[in-house]
Amino acid sequence: MSSTAVRTRGRFRGGAGLGLVAWLAGIVFFLPIAWMALTSFHSETDAATNPPSWGAGLTLDGYREFFGAGGGASPWPALINSTVASVASTLLVLVLALPAAYALSIRPVKKWTDVLFFFLSTKMLPVVAGLLPIYLFAKNAGMLDNIWLLVILYTSMNLPIAVWMMQSFLSEIPVAVVEAAQIDGARLPTVLTRVVAPIALPGIAATALICFIFSWNELLFARVLTGVVAETAPVFLTGFITSQGLFLAKVCAASLVISLPVLAAGFAAQDKLVQGLSLGAVK
Repeated sequence: MSSTAVRTRGRFRGGAGLGLVAWLAGIVFFLPIAWMALTSFHSETDAATNPPSWGAGLTLDGYREFFGAGGGASPWPALINSTVASVASTLLVLVLALPAAYALSIRPVKKWTDVLFFFLSTKMLPVVAGLLPIYLFAKNAGMLDNIWLLVILYTSMNLPIAVWMMQSFLSEIPVAVVEAAQIDGARLPTVLTRVVAPIALPGIAATALICFIFSWNELLFARVLTGVVAETAPVFLTGFITSQGLFLAKVCAASLVISLPVLAAGFAAQDKLVQGLSLGAVK
């Protein structure tokens, strides 16, 4: 057998081995989700069995109870609050991060690397360390249980990551493209919206998806700073852990429903996410 054939067979075996490892890793990560989805269709009695009863009958009782059919609280206000807080904060982050990333990449300011490090250093402080000051400020300002307080907090929490990500994306844009637009008379707002944003759209989509997921999943501030009016979906989910016990089927149904917006956003933006992570500009 020739050396070329040996190398080809070796590469094929190596690729097949990596593919098998990838499939096994995917199955390992998917199994808990599949278990949660299956448990959500079981009755509470069957869901509480150990080991789990895979062949038990299926029912929609968990979903009916989650949506308030059994006289419980409706999840719609919490879902709406999470949607408002996540979408509004993500839009604000993009509006603020785009010009900041432009100043740090295409038109870099002095010591722009120090600025980026400062942005990233703000994420090194443990969240719980700032919880009490923020709570006291919100209390004195009369903003407790206010959804717009969460919008402001989520915007400030996600802005450093967004600037860091978008700076790396915008740095791939050729400066000549921006200079050509400026020679044609385009001012900064026009350059940002009609030149920079379309080229960096995959990176912007990836940044928006990350910020949306972080905002949707945030629990600590929402738990402490909200009550009834501004309660978010993760806070609503923690209400199923009661003194009467843990209703596993209902919790699984609630977890699956609350996870759907994030899964849907990730599925809808998957092509932009892949492009954003390997963003290249005009060649």
